[in-house]
Amino acid sequence: MEPVLIVLVVLVVVAFIALIKTIQVIPQASAAIVERFGRYTRTLNAGLNIVVPFIDRVRNRIDLREQVVPFPPQPVITQDNLVVNIDTVIYYQVTDPRAATYEVASYIQAIEQLTVTTLRNIIGSMDLESTLTSREVINAGLRGVLDEATGKWGIRVNRVELKAIEPPTSIQDSMEKQMRADRDKRAAILTAEGQRQAQILKAEGEKQADVLRAEGEAQAAVLRADGEAAAIRTVFEAIHDGDADQKLLAYQYLQTLPELAKGDSNKLWIIPSEVGDALKGLGGAFGGLTGNANGGAVAAPSIPPAAPAATQVPLDPAAGPRPVDTEKGAARPRVDPAREYRKIDPE
Repeated sequence: MEPVLIVLVVLVVVAFIALIKTIQVIPQASAAIVERFGRYTRTLNAGLNIVVPFIDRVRNRIDLREQVVPFPPQPVITQDNLVVNIDTVIYYQVTDPRAATYEVASYIQAIEQLTVTTLRNIIGSMDLESTLTSREVINAGLRGVLDEATGKWGIRVNRVELKAIEPPTSIQDSMEKQMRADRDKRAAILTAEGQRQAQILKAEGEKQADVLRAEGEAQAAVLRADGEAAAIRTVFEAIHDGDADQKLLAYQYLQTLPELAKGDSNKLWIIPSEVGDALKGLGGAFGGLTGNANGGAVAAPSIPPAAPAATQVPLDPAAGPRPVDTEKGAARPRVDPAREYRKIDPE
């Protein structure tokens, strides 16, 4: 019984193994290649699949999702003979598991080597400045070449990105110095433009201020002249309306004479010829007032004759001003109206 039991156990184990090999469960977004006696038979899709045990063999399982593969930095020589290190990242997706299995031995390695050679061809036709500023152009060129080459491998390249472009250290230092010089230049230009604009605005402001000041002074002068003219006109009309006589004019002359002697720099007086007539009128006025107070007795004032049309009286600090006869050039005694008034009315 023991040999029979052993055979039964072996049969059960073989049946279990055969069952396991018969049922194949493929995950979602995956595929499997089935070979029968070493020849491609079919592709197993996601789900439950049945194969012939010990005859069909599942070679490998392929992930159909988009894959991201970073490649190590690659030294590339530019057109101006500078070596730069470029890091690349490839985004690809397997679209045909059969072609990806049988058309290329290792599609990851093939994509890497193709990326390196294509990158060297593209960068070799560009200088360093164009390489640093033309990433989109390089990405588009890489993607076009990789799509064309990997299409027959059952692989679609979705994106190609350059992670970093590192020029030599000496070139980086030179670029930093150049950028610093450019920034200093732009700053100096902007500063000069700002100063120039400020000076222009300042000059325009001063010009407008001068114009407005001149216009204001002109208007003020016009208004001042109009005011003085109106004041003179009002005074003139008031004098004529009040019918001012010789007495009032003589009194005004006497009030004006002390003003002529004010100031330390005054050396001479200019007495108009009408002063004599004014003094006569004033003497007559005071005489009339005195006569009326004494019962009608009036003494004639002793008034010197009227001075010539232009007489000059030098100011003598010790003796006081003395009238000068401009016709004969001889000095005459000084006439004091108050002294004459005292002669007329001693009281």
